[in-house]
Amino acid sequence: MSHDNFDALMAEVMTQADQFGHRQHIHLAWLAVRRYGTPAAITLVSEGIQRTARYAGAPHKFHASVSRAWVELVGYHAVDDTGDDFTAFVDRYPQLLDKRLLTHHYRSSTLATAAARTGWVEPDLLPLPAHRR
Repeated sequence: MSHDNFDALMAEVMTQADQFGHRQHIHLAWLAVRRYGTPAAITLVSEGIQRTARYAGAPHKFHASVSRAWVELVGYHAVDDTGDDFTAFVDRYPQLLDKRLLTHHYRSSTLATAAARTGWVEPDLLPLPAHRR
């Protein structure tokens, strides 16, 4: 994957937004998962957001575990979803738009650790749903 792949996805997401918020993060993850599969999307989204945050002078805004967990959750729901409309996707899975969803999976103290901010930390409350094959 290249920076160009991320930049193209980001441009597509931002055509309908003024700022990059949670909905745009989910949209970005959805596009990446649909085009490249969940494992590649994790890398593409994580590296792209980290690079963007660094470029914006806000590297502290990137959180590795949070970014990956959202891509995993989107990937779980997208694997059997053949639709090509993001709005219809989030209408079917509205829980993905709830920023508090990760509190079902992680203690806040776990996500506050340096290990979780800089790398992958498994959920400590409830495992993320397993991908269906």
